Amino acid sequence: MVKPTAPLYGIGAMSIETTPPHDVPSGQTRPMLGILLRLAAVAALGVMFTFVKLASQHGVHLVEALFWRQLAGLPVVVLWLWSLGKLGDIHTKNPLAHGLRGILGLTSMALNFSAMILLPMAEATTISFATPVFATMLAALLLGEPTGRYRWGAVAFGFVGVLLAVQPNAVAMHGAGPWVALAGALLTACVLIQIRRMSRAESAGAIVFWFSLSTLVPLGIGMLFVARNHDLVGWLLIAGLALSGAVAQLLLTTAMRHASVAAITTMDYTGLIWSITFGYLIFDNLPGPGTWLGAPVIIVAGLIIMWREHKLGKSRIRKA
Repeated sequence: MVKPTAPLYGIGAMSIETTPPHDVPSGQTRPMLGILLRLAAVAALGVMFTFVKLASQHGVHLVEALFWRQLAGLPVVVLWLWSLGKLGDIHTKNPLAHGLRGILGLTSMALNFSAMILLPMAEATTISFATPVFATMLAALLLGEPTGRYRWGAVAFGFVGVLLAVQPNAVAMHGAGPWVALAGALLTACVLIQIRRMSRAESAGAIVFWFSLSTLVPLGIGMLFVARNHDLVGWLLIAGLALSGAVAQLLLTTAMRHASVAAITTMDYTGLIWSITFGYLIFDNLPGPGTWLGAPVIIVAGLIIMWREHKLGKSRIRKA
């Protein structure tokens, strides 16, 4: 019997760098706990991006932020695998695939961090929600997945939302920021496609572990050129982004153990609430009209894609 692959859910730029999508085993589903953990994870990611933005304003280089974020996340990955008794799953026979995943993942993280630095948080978060739109399109073009009128309609609808969010006024006000955010969403979709390919032969543990470890190599080299000593505030901001990122990663992976992807990924859209709240309270920024118009359109498109993927995924499992 052919093993069915996991549905290709686009869970957004904020959380894709933690664990590949998968459904929990039968008998271990506690959807309400999974939803609560996912909500807490999205809030922790909002805190992390707030620290990223504050750290950048305090002189912390992007490479430093990424390095400490990944370094703090590695023990979380090891602890997660140890708690599941799956440390042996990190063995791989396809290092080149992990290398490509590492390049795509690190590039997408750098773009997403940069978008948060260059843009108001709500605008960056809204554009990141275009990830499932790009992922659906790439899955059809690169993986040859059948894509019917519902999903193509959602893709077209999602691009309307993107055009509303990335409008000339936003570009004039924030320069390259909207394009950086859009590139981040596209690269995150590429990561989803690569994870989808790898998950057919590689375990979730191997994919997550080797990404966390491999990205520390180029980031460590980069640190030789950009790392600098910081004052107490700078180090506290670095500690804040690293700790909140690690907490978010732990919550995300734990949520996946208690509920299916379909049950919890819609919670990712609550990230816009945190982005608006932190953006206003800390940075005195409120979303512009393009964000208010584009966000609902992009979110609806993403929900349509998730709903359709969920139905098709259940159909594939029944046939298998």
